[in-house]
Amino acid sequence: MASGDTLHLSDTDFEIHKVVVGDFDNNVFVLRCRHTGDAVLIDAANEHDLLLELASGLGVRKVLETHGHWDHIQAIPAMRNAGYSVGVTSEDAAMLDSYDELLEHDTVIEVGDLRLRTIKTPGHTPGSICFRLEGKPILFSGDTLFPGGPGNTSFDHSDFDTIITSIEDRLFAPLGADTLVLPGHGDDTTIGSESPHLQEWIDRGW
Repeated sequence: MASGDTLHLSDTDFEIHKVVVGDFDNNVFVLRCRHTGDAVLIDAANEHDLLLELASGLGVRKVLETHGHWDHIQAIPAMRNAGYSVGVTSEDAAMLDSYDELLEHDTVIEVGDLRLRTIKTPGHTPGSICFRLEGKPILFSGDTLFPGGPGNTSFDHSDFDTIITSIEDRLFAPLGADTLVLPGHGDDTTIGSESPHLQEWIDRGW
């Protein structure tokens, strides 16, 4: 696979590559620093052969999981066997067979010259986490925020009020309207496109 076939966004500092994998059409993103070649892969969801090829070609050194749901983690064993470190929050770690690093709230992950800021956003799962690219209006939202509303909270370990609080306080309040949201499934959106609809989501209850 040529890296140009997967390029989703770029500027002089970064590249974001995207592939869609598995039965649930999961988005897998690779964030790569254009100055150093260092890269991370976000959500090793499925189709491990494809992800290993992508990771090898783009200089990935680490896998970051937005949460522990099965459709987002199926390629983790193969990625770890190939030598890639896997990070997940402590609240979701038990959903994985194995991992290497626990991700905390409001910390910085260095990707070459780039900086990813972690934002814990519980609700979809107890340990859901988003990643904001510092200095750029870009957010990897996992299954916390989609075009049209929050992620599914019908699971036993999910909570609608919690995900609404996460979205309102940790995404809508601090992030600019132009922030591009790259979710775990489906198309990109922006904070400005979604934030006016918060009360509608609260009223409908999902």
